Amino acid sequence: MKLLMAGPSPFVRKVLVTLHETGQSADVEQVQVAANPLDGDATLLAANPLGKIPALVRPDGPTLYDSRVICRYLDDRARAGLYPQARLWDVLTLEATADGMMDAAVLMVYEARFRPPEQQSSDWINAQWTKVTRALDVLGSRWMSHLAGRMDMGHIAVGCALGYLDLRHGDRNWRTGHDALAEWYVTFANRDAMTLTAPE
Repeated sequence: MKLLMAGPSPFVRKVLVTLHETGQSADVEQVQVAANPLDGDATLLAANPLGKIPALVRPDGPTLYDSRVICRYLDDRARAGLYPQARLWDVLTLEATADGMMDAAVLMVYEARFRPPEQQSSDWINAQWTKVTRALDVLGSRWMSHLAGRMDMGHIAVGCALGYLDLRHGDRNWRTGHDALAEWYVTFANRDAMTLTAPE
């Protein structure tokens, strides 16, 4: 299999962490492509018509894309139990919350990187960060007991989301007012799968 990936994408990292946690890293070749929302990479577009990363090219079936689909496939392939049936809806909701944080944080980067200064909207950027802070608040008030339990895909998604906030939006200091979550992240960020996939 081939994983089409680019840069320090938190969605790609989520897949990479899943590969490490499920013992499948050696089964997947990592292929760097150009992921530009304004100009699609031919290799990437051939695999995913949306032109988005990550995409998992399989020899025995259609390419999988969207990190949630890929991670669910990898979990099933390894029988790893990252989507336990007893907590399935909680896990999926927690993963979706973390993915929404990543979406908003990436859009903030895109606004500054791909739009000329005169077209950039501070209101848009602030609205995206408000989504992130609302999610952080909910993680702290609703999900800490879950995060304290056995690791599942929700943990991986949240860990990758917080790592991306540090990487791209460290000046906003997401830890302020989120002490329990920050403490949890210190431990989770030291897992082998997280240190091995930390962006350079």
